[in-house]
Amino acid sequence: MTTSPAHRVYGEHRPLATDGAFAEWLDPTRSAVISIDMHDGHLSEEPDCPCPAPRGREVVAPVDAFHRAARAAGVPVIHVRSEVRASGVDDVRGVPSAWRTTFPQWVGPIPGADQHALAGSRWTRFTTEVLPGDEVVTGKKRLSAFYPTDLDFLLRQMGVRTVVLDGIMADCCVLNTAFDANNLSYRVVVLEDLVRGTDEALEAAALSVVSLHLGLVTTSSDLLAAWSPVPAVTAR
Repeated sequence: MTTSPAHRVYGEHRPLATDGAFAEWLDPTRSAVISIDMHDGHLSEEPDCPCPAPRGREVVAPVDAFHRAARAAGVPVIHVRSEVRASGVDDVRGVPSAWRTTFPQWVGPIPGADQHALAGSRWTRFTTEVLPGDEVVTGKKRLSAFYPTDLDFLLRQMGVRTVVLDGIMADCCVLNTAFDANNLSYRVVVLEDLVRGTDEALEAAALSVVSLHLGLVTTSSDLLAAWSPVPAVTAR
């Protein structure tokens, strides 16, 4: 039996009508998937991983599977990664990112954190699958995928109106990207099964914020179900 698509509003499960209030959010012909910071600097299991996000490892395979389905539906996939100049001047050798001071207050010292996202290092390699037809946006230097990258320019060149977000971390870079996308007048979809936060509580809080103020919170399977009535396209 096929179930109807659903979404969450402040954690509450609601039906999602494809021709309802969120119709604009569910148009695959004007959508793009933005996968945030799914690279080895966060996801490697090596002990010297400079900014580990261990909960994010849970979604690597599901993110890859969803991306394959999105491509099959004619929806482009954009991979965004953090990358600062090899000299470190964009961060630790200039004005350091605030998280370098605030986050260790909770998790303790992070060995090798100064190596995070350095251009040319192994930590900027994508952990998830990147295919030749995908787009890559690099140079993310703070919390939002839009700053100071060319993501907005790319999306407008592609005619995209709806951004579908997956990746890490739900309460940090995903949430900041959702805010910026909303402020730039994009329709925002966050896939609750394909993001992970610092912990379950902050993940749930971030998704609740999105659902109340920024856009649509749903699952990858429900989004694919909402896309399915629209024939797949091979070009935009």
